[in-house]
Amino acid sequence: MALSVSNLEGNEIADDYVRKAPTRGRWGETWDVLKANFGKLVLINIFVLITFLPGIGIMIYRSMYINGMGLQYPFNLAGLNYPAYTNINGLEEQIYLSADLLFFSLLIVAGLIASIGISGAAYSIRKLLNTQGQFSVKGFFHGIKVGYFGTVMPVTVFMIFLFASFILGDWKDLVIARGASSAGPITAYVFMIIANVLVGVYCGWLFAVGVSYRVKFTQLFKNAFVLMIGSPVHTLFFAGLALIPVWLFVIGTAVSIVKIISYIVFIFLGFSLILLVWTSFTQWVFDMYVTPNIKAAEEEAKAKKTPKELAAEKEESDKQTAMELLAAGRSELIGRPILPIDGECAVKPLSAVFTRGDIAGASADREKLKTAVSAYEDEHKNDPVYVEYNKLFAEREKALQSNGKKGKKKKVSADNLLK
Repeated sequence: MALSVSNLEGNEIADDYVRKAPTRGRWGETWDVLKANFGKLVLINIFVLITFLPGIGIMIYRSMYINGMGLQYPFNLAGLNYPAYTNINGLEEQIYLSADLLFFSLLIVAGLIASIGISGAAYSIRKLLNTQGQFSVKGFFHGIKVGYFGTVMPVTVFMIFLFASFILGDWKDLVIARGASSAGPITAYVFMIIANVLVGVYCGWLFAVGVSYRVKFTQLFKNAFVLMIGSPVHTLFFAGLALIPVWLFVIGTAVSIVKIISYIVFIFLGFSLILLVWTSFTQWVFDMYVTPNIKAAEEEAKAKKTPKELAAEKEESDKQTAMELLAAGRSELIGRPILPIDGECAVKPLSAVFTRGDIAGASADREKLKTAVSAYEDEHKNDPVYVEYNKLFAEREKALQSNGKKGKKKKVSADNLLK
C-alpha cells in the first residue's frame, strides 16, 4: 500500500508493564484472557459503568419527559382530534424533536465523563492482553491520565454525529407528519446514517491509535485513516463482532427476555467485552504495520522497578564502569618504580642438565632480585613522576565515594569522572 503509518515505532503507551510475546497467537491469547481474568474484566466493566451513569440518567429522564408530555396532550382521546385541535398533526413529532435537542446535547457532555472510564479500561485491557493477565487499579487510573485525550476526542466527534442523526430523524418524521414532501428529508437522513457509520468506524481507529501510541495531533488522524483503509473488511467485521452486547440490546426492544439478558451483560461484561475484542483486533493490525515492542525478561524485571531504584541502579552501573576505566587506565609500569634489568640482577638460567647446587644458586639469585626490586621501589617511590601519577588516580577513585556540598551525592559517570 502506498500509504504508511508514521511515528508509531517506539512510541507505544506502556508505562507500567513490558509487552510479552503471545504464545498461542493473538486470538488464542484473547480467549485465555477472557477465561482466566473474568473477575478483572467485570471489575473494569463496573468502573466504566459508573462513568456511564450520567448518560444513562439523561436517557431515563428523556423517556420520562416524553411520557409526561404524552399524558398532557390528548393524542389518544376519542373526539379530541382534528378539528377540535387544529395543530395536532406533527405535535408528537415536535415533542420528540424538542426533547432530543435538549437531551442529546446533554448526552454529548455526558460523553466527556464516560471517556474517563473508557480510557482507563482501554489501557487496562491492553495491559491484560500484552502481559497475559496483569492488572492493577493503579494502572486503570494511569490509563485515564495517559489516554483521556485520545479517548475524549473520538467519543465527542461520534456523539456529535449521533446527535445530528437523531435530530435529522426527528425532523424527517415531523415533515412527513405535516404532509410536506418527504423525499429530501428521507434522503438526508439516509446519508446521515451512512456518514454516522463511517465516522463511527473512523473514530474507533482514532480511539485505538490515541490510547495506544503517543503521536502528534495530525499524525493521529493520518495513521487512523491509513489503518482503517488498510483493513476495511476486517474492520467492519470486528466492529460488528465487538458490538454484540449492543445488538443484544437492540434485539431486546422487541423481545423482553433478550432485553433482560442485555442488561445483565452490560452490567457485568458489556463494555469490557467490546473493548477486549476491538483492542485485540487493532493490536493485531498494529503489529502488521509497526514492529512489536516485545522486550527480554531482564527488561521486564527492570520495568517493575521504581524510578528511584532505577536511578540508584544506573548510578551504581556508572560507578562500576568508571572503576573499570580507572583500572584499565592505571599502568603498573608508570605507577610504581620498576628496577631496570642488568647483568648483576639476572637469574642464571638452568641448563638442560643441572644439579641441586644449580637449583640452589638460581633460588638465591631470585631472592637477591626480589630484595633489589624492593629496595629500588622504596628508594624511588617518592620521586615526583610516581607521586603525581598515583595522586591523579587516587583523587579520581576518591570521587566515587565522596559526597558533594551539603551532603548531596556527586553524580559519577564514565563520561565525567576521567576528564
